[in-house]
Amino acid sequence: MAEATALDAMEARRHAMIADQIVARDILDPHILQAMADVPRERFVPEELAEFAYEDRPLPIEAGQTISQPYVVALMIDAARIGRDDRVLEIGVGSGYAAAVMSRLARRVHAIDRHDELAERARERMAELGYDNVVIRTGDGTKGWPENAPFDVILVAAGGPAMPQPLLDQLAIGGRLVIPAGAAEQQRLMRVTNDGESGYREEDLGPVHFVPLIGEHGWSGADRTSPPGDAAPARIVAAASEPLPEIHDPAIAEAFDRFADARIVLLGEASHGTSEYYRARAAITRRLIERHGFTIVAVEADWPDGAAIDRYVRHRSAIAAPDEPPFRRFPTWMWRNHEVAAFADWLRTHNEDREPAARAGFFGLDLYSLHASIRAVLAYLDRVDPAAAAIARERYGCLGPFGSDPASYGRMAVSEGNRQCEQAVIEQLRHLLEKARDYAAEDGEDFLDAAQNARLVANAEAYYRAIYYGAAESWNLRDRHMFDTLDLLLQSRGAASKAVVWAHNSHIGDARATEMGQSRGELNIGQLCREEYGREACSIGFGTHGGTLMAATNWGGDMEVKRVNPSRPGSYEALFHETGHALALLDLREGERPDARARLMEPRLERFIGVIYRPDTERWSHYASATLPEQFDAWVWFDETTALSPIGDADVAEDLPETWPFGL
Repeated sequence: MAEATALDAMEARRHAMIADQIVARDILDPHILQAMADVPRERFVPEELAEFAYEDRPLPIEAGQTISQPYVVALMIDAARIGRDDRVLEIGVGSGYAAAVMSRLARRVHAIDRHDELAERARERMAELGYDNVVIRTGDGTKGWPENAPFDVILVAAGGPAMPQPLLDQLAIGGRLVIPAGAAEQQRLMRVTNDGESGYREEDLGPVHFVPLIGEHGWSGADRTSPPGDAAPARIVAAASEPLPEIHDPAIAEAFDRFADARIVLLGEASHGTSEYYRARAAITRRLIERHGFTIVAVEADWPDGAAIDRYVRHRSAIAAPDEPPFRRFPTWMWRNHEVAAFADWLRTHNEDREPAARAGFFGLDLYSLHASIRAVLAYLDRVDPAAAAIARERYGCLGPFGSDPASYGRMAVSEGNRQCEQAVIEQLRHLLEKARDYAAEDGEDFLDAAQNARLVANAEAYYRAIYYGAAESWNLRDRHMFDTLDLLLQSRGAASKAVVWAHNSHIGDARATEMGQSRGELNIGQLCREEYGREACSIGFGTHGGTLMAATNWGGDMEVKRVNPSRPGSYEALFHETGHALALLDLREGERPDARARLMEPRLERFIGVIYRPDTERWSHYASATLPEQFDAWVWFDETTALSPIGDADVAEDLPETWPFGL
């Protein structure tokens, strides 16, 4: 049963990949789409990377090589115009995935790779899957396969300095050669057609980037040198960056006064388990609250959990002890830590002598707390409208069986085509909002909390259904919910209200400047804030070279202190490491540091670590392409960082207020 569920999940990801990565980029040939739907890409990557098989990115395979991202495979096959009776030659078989897809389209596929290990493993995969019209051998692909020529299609999966003459000679009349050609950083995807007596016709299909084509008629092994170092860019970036004092120095926050005119300041993090990120955000936020009138701290946490901190810091009365204490859901360390507790204590002290309306609050933006929010709505209605509470219990009843595993509701809803809870949760939200005037008159703050929980339930129900339709749909629903929650908080606090957001770089940096938006169709809070608030929104990303962090190896796993790999060569992090700064701020806004901004406009890899960290697959699971100056308004650099300090039960003092959010 579990195996069948896993297969169904892979098939769903495959179809989502075709829709989101292939069709969305205007590759519409139904034969190619069907071939890609038929071939299980997860069988062509190492077993430990199978979960990433349908991501829009290349992945490592044996012999130190890579399998191209699905779109690139589709693009090249589409350019080749493969017909049912065609004989195809592929140079660079790699994992065998492209050959397998082409085998569903052509009469016969011949494939060559210079690595024995790759050729042998690809043969095994073809045999296992029953693709018996593929022949694979080891050799110098730049020489082609003359004894089997001519070929109707020759597809080269590596970049050469020019068109290898032997491949041109082995093209049939009317045959197509598809090959990346040019220098390492200036490759173009070319289609060359053999027009017979008229010669060869070349078409430029656009820029691409492939590994070098090694062989007698390609690059030699000696040509595979590393690109020049980034010494000049590093010097320019170093000169433009402003060294910052250590985090415990109050002066660190003064450098951020320049961003205080914004209505929303979004403060990021490159991982969820790094102490310096939390402490720096706390220092900057204290300054924005004390000196610049910010009264909303909105974080990437669940609304009910955030409400527990909010009641503590704003000296609001305690509510009945919840069935599930706050910050007990994985990953507990993300908010249940000494760094957040210290900030909450400071915020409580800051608010103590202020009028309630002037106190700064702490709010969760996220939507994972489906059942905690249901309980909060019911508890509120039990107090203010018991009859409405009875109706709400009936409406929410359909979600009851999935209390411990809300994702199982999504599986059920998709597999059975069942949307039974959707209308019920929407009706409950509508009912609550229709009675807004009556309920708010009792206690406006309590009503806002209940209404947001009802809104969260409706969006969470949709989210758990959406995760089975594709990553982009569920991600977008989640970030829209977080943005809408932030927008609601600003509206509820009035036109003069100002907010600080704490969330991961992947949420607060503009998605349009990253693979998220450019390749996967994802948006995020940073993008939505820019679109809605323009220059009144300021996004500040955080990054590091090395050190330690708190993370798990798998979702739901134990928390571990892990060592962060040194930043990857060619990444933004490696460039900033070369500046020599231990802690620094770089203003990326247009007109502020033009030389550095220009140098950083070339897309590079950027590291993203969430609550899961897998150093062994870091390039594929934690790096993505981005354009830093378009992603953020500023960048805060920490060369070395340390892990968060989680709060255990033994750390909780007995003489704390009953509203203290990290109590037992």
